[in-house]
Amino acid sequence: MDREAVSWSEVEGGRGARPLLVMLHGWSYEETHLYRLITPRLPDEVVVASVRARIPEGGGYAWFPSEGDPIGDPRPAVANAAALDVLSWLETIEAPSIGLLGFSQGGAMAHQLMRLAPHRFAYCVNLAGFVVRDEQPGDEPLSVTRPPVCWGRGREDRVIPAGALARTERWPARHATAEVRVHPGLGHDVRGPEIDDVAAFVGEQLRRRAFERE
Repeated sequence: MDREAVSWSEVEGGRGARPLLVMLHGWSYEETHLYRLITPRLPDEVVVASVRARIPEGGGYAWFPSEGDPIGDPRPAVANAAALDVLSWLETIEAPSIGLLGFSQGGAMAHQLMRLAPHRFAYCVNLAGFVVRDEQPGDEPLSVTRPPVCWGRGREDRVIPAGALARTERWPARHATAEVRVHPGLGHDVRGPEIDDVAAFVGEQLRRRAFERE
């Protein structure tokens, strides 16, 4: 990933002491997509870092290339390489806690990051995304800690195949404390009540963490 292509909501000197939310966009988008839609609705105390995927494709960027990686079913090696790249970048970032938020391919990335580093992330938001067909050693500790996960998708979404949706339904049931929201009239998109859900979910995670520190 291009470590300079990150949309930050805070200048460098004001980041380290505040909780971080890492945003991961979907196929053909770039780092400003989720940032513009969601950041204005989030609590002031969270710092947002919206990152750019590393593969130029579709007029934007992708985490998994189209060739060889069917929609909703990327090769595990490809997904893991992308996730390890992001984890390497995160090693350079200071934050008291880190949450993840991804759309479509970015949602899959958010789950895969949790699976590769199960104790690194406080929560995950998956918007119109899926879980990679893979097995990771991190799955077992996640089944014990069951971190908070918000999975939002549109009832009219025809992009993510039924098999990927079924896989994604099974995974958080076993490995997370999941909130699932299926929005009528919404396709493969991020807008309206779904953004309200994200803001409420992130706010609740921040309040819960603050209460636990007291």
